[in-house]
This record gives sequence, structure tokens and C-alpha cells, in this order.
Amino acid sequence: MSIMEPAKLVKLTQDPHKLRDEREKVLEVAIGREVRAYRKKQNITVAELSNMTELSIGMLSKIENGNTSPSLTTLQTLAHALSVPLTAFFKEYEERREAVHTKAGQGVEIERAGTRAGHQYNLLGHIGSNSSGVMVEPYLIELNSESDTFKTFQHEGIEMIYMLDGEVGYRHGNETYHLTPGDTLFFDADAPHGPDQLIRFPIRYLSIISYPQKS
Repeated sequence: MSIMEPAKLVKLTQDPHKLRDEREKVLEVAIGREVRAYRKKQNITVAELSNMTELSIGMLSKIENGNTSPSLTTLQTLAHALSVPLTAFFKEYEERREAVHTKAGQGVEIERAGTRAGHQYNLLGHIGSNSSGVMVEPYLIELNSESDTFKTFQHEGIEMIYMLDGEVGYRHGNETYHLTPGDTLFFDADAPHGPDQLIRFPIRYLSIISYPQKS
């Protein structure tokens, strides 16, 4: 059984408050970012790309930093040199950023694979294919007195459970975790898991599942 010690601080590398440059919305900046990303992905230096395209290093630097508006001919030259479609440079600029707002009580009730009688699943939102490469499914799960215990859910990805009401013994692999309101359980969903002991009703918890997008 693994319990995170509250006194320990874990340093994470991603800053959730960091904002991208406001100029990202400018077409030139979006194109420059894509050109640089494709160049680095192929381990090509600016000097090498300059030789491949006959564009000066200074011009390439301006393009990658979003300080100039490259012509269509220049973009075609870059696309050919980097072996990508011309439209690849516009991906970041055109990409849609979505948000889903679900009002209280308006989650979509669904049946997930393996759902048992008395287990109510409400999907709280869904965003399809996106640039992160990750799919996330947030559920509000309610178990009533007629719910049967079920400890063999098993699926790909990572899952997090946050207890809202009630008390439950939640099994993951060979361990059972006693969860009460405010508790969190974060685990690899590929191991068999599920509510093993329904101790105090009503039982409600949030289940957030994340997994890679299918290519």
C-alpha cells in the first residue's frame, strides 16, 4: 500500500500558471513555432536548413521567431526541405481550444463497459482529439444500497478517484484502500480495481480517467 507523505514536497517541472506569449495568436508566430519544431524533431541545425533551402540563417531566424511574414514560395521551400505538408505550418494557429461546462445535475448518464446494476455513471464532459495526445473522461459515480461490489474493472490509462460522500473500501490489485470524503486514490488503471466494500451510503465519488488518444 502506497500513501503519499504530506510533509514531502515533490518538484514538478510544468508551471500551471505560465502563460504563452500573447503573440502566439499571430499567424507569423504560430508558423515560426512549427518550423522550429519540425526542424528540431529532425535534428537539423539552422545552418543545415539554410544550405538545404538557400535561405539565409538570418531569414530563418526571423521566420522561427515570428518576426517576419514568409511568402508562400518560402513556406513551400521549407515544407519540401522538412518533408512535411505545407498545411503543417498552420496547425497551431488553426487549432481549436475547447472547454466544456456541465451544469449541476446535467451530466450525461452512460453505461461504461463493465457497469453493474446500481452503479450510476454521469459523464461530466468530453473533449475529442486534441493537441495534448491525451483523452480524459471525468465521471461522477453514485452507488446506492442496492449496488453490488465489483472489483475487476480493468482498462488502459491512469485513473484518479476523489471521494465526495460516504465510505468505501476500494480495491486496486491486491490492496484495499479505505476511502472517506476528501480522500484521493491515484492509480494505474490496467490493474483490476473497483469498489470492494460499500461501508456507508450514500456513496459518491469523482473518477477521472486519462489515456492516450488512438492514432
